[in-house]
Amino acid sequence: MWKNRNVWIVLFGEFGAGIGLWFGIIGNLEFMQKHVPSDFFKSLILFFGLLAGVLVGPLSGRLIDQFSKKKILLISGLGRTLSVILMFFALKYESIIFMVLFLIMLQISAAFYFPALQAVIPMIVKNEQLLTLNGVHMNISTISRIAGTSIGGVLVVSTSLSNMYGMSMIAYAFLFLMTFFLRIEEPTIKPINVKKHKKSKEDKGFSEVFALIRKSPTILNLFILNLIPVLFLGGFNLIVIEISDLQHDPSIKSLIYTTEGISFMIGAFVIKRLTKKFTNKQLLYFSTFLVAFAQLTLFFANHHYLTLISFAIFGFSVGCFFPVCSTVFQTSIDKSYHGRLFSFRSMYDRVTFQIVLLGTGLFLDTIGLRYMVLIFGTISLMILTRLLYVEKKSKTEFINKDQKISV
Repeated sequence: MWKNRNVWIVLFGEFGAGIGLWFGIIGNLEFMQKHVPSDFFKSLILFFGLLAGVLVGPLSGRLIDQFSKKKILLISGLGRTLSVILMFFALKYESIIFMVLFLIMLQISAAFYFPALQAVIPMIVKNEQLLTLNGVHMNISTISRIAGTSIGGVLVVSTSLSNMYGMSMIAYAFLFLMTFFLRIEEPTIKPINVKKHKKSKEDKGFSEVFALIRKSPTILNLFILNLIPVLFLGGFNLIVIEISDLQHDPSIKSLIYTTEGISFMIGAFVIKRLTKKFTNKQLLYFSTFLVAFAQLTLFFANHHYLTLISFAIFGFSVGCFFPVCSTVFQTSIDKSYHGRLFSFRSMYDRVTFQIVLLGTGLFLDTIGLRYMVLIFGTISLMILTRLLYVEKKSKTEFINKDQKISV
């Protein structure tokens, strides 16, 4: 795998773009802290960008399956690069509207880029290498996040936001250029014959993907389990800001990002070895339980070290969860459906992110962080309990049915 040039192109491109992404996120948080006093309105601004990504989801899935995935990556990469121009206008005129437009364009580009990338990964490595590459890819993303937040934290107090967004734009341009060097053997895309009454499976939208999800309990449960980390991740940045205010310590933000990022890397590193001793299902349930536990421990977010321990547990658990989750998605459904599957997954994540983001902003303004995490943690445990109960019940029914047949 390490002799595969496509692997290195994807990893180097992701590293550069990840740093640019986190420069932009820190810049966004700083800009909103200056111009938007309410946590709920902060979440509402971020909501508009995510909503735009959801609306183009069905279109992106069909186009990814119908056209060259490399071209989709190039066009969406160019869109991400050009979107930063809108943020320069937002800074010049101190305009929230331009920031919303920037987020909309950025999220539309991401709605094409990330599903296309997930569809490309199984095309550049063998199936038995997928878990390793998914883990390494997420580690690279985490390293870029640690570097981006650390450097961004220094830059935000030592230089202007314009310079930060300029560096972000350069990083996106680097990813765009790296994509040109990808060599992907894609099947020949046949032109669609409009005279035919029967649509090809690449032109049926999400209907067949829905049918496949309904027929696969593993995939369906995976979508439900995904809600648990999203309950934490959806309002992650708002939670970090709130903890910083709660502890009256601006430096805690970078410590939280760094602690969570390092723990994520450890989780993604050890997951390959854990899969030799435990099944994917066991790892998914255990890692989501740890996420729920980390949520509940944030009740003590006013304590410095307990906060870092909570984020360390969370980082490790999602570091285990997401590589396994991506591998199961990539290997459970035929590659001809990957564009629509990952677009639907992206839409699903964005919708749940929006709900959690708005809920986080509202709860932080009303009941506060400590009671909010108790609610989210309890919901997470209820989801886990329900899934385990249904699975145990279905196994019992299968055994009883088998016994009746044998009698």
